Amino acid sequence: MNKNILEFVAFCISGLALRLNLSQNEVYSRLKGSGILDNYIIPSYDVLHTFSSRYLMDDLAEYMEEKGVFPK
Repeated sequence: MNKNILEFVAFCISGLALRLNLSQNEVYSRLKGSGILDNYIIPSYDVLHTFSSRYLMDDLAEYMEEKGVFPK
């Protein structure tokens, strides 16, 4: 994983933590455990990083809900 993708992943985790009122560790665990991190965020970096931060957080939160990762 290159530096840009790593920074993007950190940005996503941080933004989701604020939006969902969870710790960054909890968000990372949920994204990693559900496969969203490795099967969606990282491989879709080229497209996702072009989204506005608000749209990106909406998209990721909605996907987490669809996958049953959030709410608790």
